[in-house]
Amino acid sequence: MPNLVLVRHGQSLWNLENKFTGWIDIDLSTKGEDEAKESGRKLANFEFDIAFTSALTRAQRTLSIILEENKKLVTPIVKDQALNERMYGDLQGMNKDECRAKFGEDQVKIWRRSYDIPPPNGESLKDTADRVLPYYHDKIEPLLRDGQNILIVAHGNSLRALIMYLEKMTPAQILEFEIPTGTPRLYTLDKNLNVLEVIYL
Repeated sequence: MPNLVLVRHGQSLWNLENKFTGWIDIDLSTKGEDEAKESGRKLANFEFDIAFTSALTRAQRTLSIILEENKKLVTPIVKDQALNERMYGDLQGMNKDECRAKFGEDQVKIWRRSYDIPPPNGESLKDTADRVLPYYHDKIEPLLRDGQNILIVAHGNSLRALIMYLEKMTPAQILEFEIPTGTPRLYTLDKNLNVLEVIYL
């Protein structure tokens, strides 16, 4: 039975500064590097046939650090913007508190936590799922069906879109679901890719 491990990248510099990051290419903070190292140590006994990540530095560096700790430096890596974070449009680069002061607490919550209402010139979670899931079905599912063990290091919203599908969550359920940074989420799947067990390591 194949294993699928999902990891949200470690804390980024803009996570630290409480800014909307989206597709802006921001590096890890020192804490984020430490989170990635800890994630790699938790995965030290895992063998991955292939790893997938986004086109953004914070996810790529998290994956690189994990694999250094994991001692499996030969793991093939595939990078694709289909796994990028949700694009936050006009909110990108804005401090979240300043954003609430400008647009109002309720409006910002709608943009952040509704399933299908995007921020101005950005993506909703539904929009994010509409690019993540076809990529998963096309590129990753066939490998899992072949029994390969796969590591995906991506972002809060791209992983939430995938988790919603894997765990058959409703839009209401996924909106309240938070993924901690740098903490591996392990899925044990059967041969039909149904989820048998899911745990944080």
